Amino acid sequence: MGRRPFRCYRYQKNKPYIKSRYCRGVPESKIRIYDVGAKKAPVDLFPFVAHLVCDEKQQISSEALEACRIAINKHLTNTVGKDGYHIRVRVHPFHVIRANKMLSCAGADRLSSGMRHSYGKPIGVAARVDIGQVLLSVRAKDAAEPHCIEAIRRGKFKFAGRQKILKSLKWGFTKYPRQEYVRMRKSGELTADGNIVKVNNRHGLLEASALYLAGQE
Repeated sequence: MGRRPFRCYRYQKNKPYIKSRYCRGVPESKIRIYDVGAKKAPVDLFPFVAHLVCDEKQQISSEALEACRIAINKHLTNTVGKDGYHIRVRVHPFHVIRANKMLSCAGADRLSSGMRHSYGKPIGVAARVDIGQVLLSVRAKDAAEPHCIEAIRRGKFKFAGRQKILKSLKWGFTKYPRQEYVRMRKSGELTADGNIVKVNNRHGLLEASALYLAGQE
């Protein structure tokens, strides 16, 4: 018996059913890498960011997430280069999918128990997503904007249902709008900390304060 088509599991029907000491023998998720590309690139290097946003309340299999990640990664590697972007998958498949295995050979009706004890065995995992939830984000340089949009469009075909591609007004993976980010970086309120930023608050010793050392206080 092969895998069931995912139309059987597309909609959120029951409560979340996760791997636990009671639910054992769950197959590993197909997606193991959630950050691809230049994930250590400094925050100032990639100002542009685009999101793939889900427009339906549904379940997305780990296989579909992995297929989407591969498709986007391949297109961006060929167009922008492997050091010119950073993809981050924002949903994780924790929900366990079950199937009641049925025999399909000759004389199966004598061997199988039909719908008696029909609680299924785990066959895979899926992510439960909501309307407006970000599925994945891509940050890159402003010049790479059309390539990022096209890559996300190609990755979109790996999912059922409707998704939207949104161009963000924020700077990279930070929570600050572009103009505000530039102003706060110049004033010393924000400090680059890898691929995110650190806020310099007004707590602690003056000699340890980046704001004080920058002449802001």
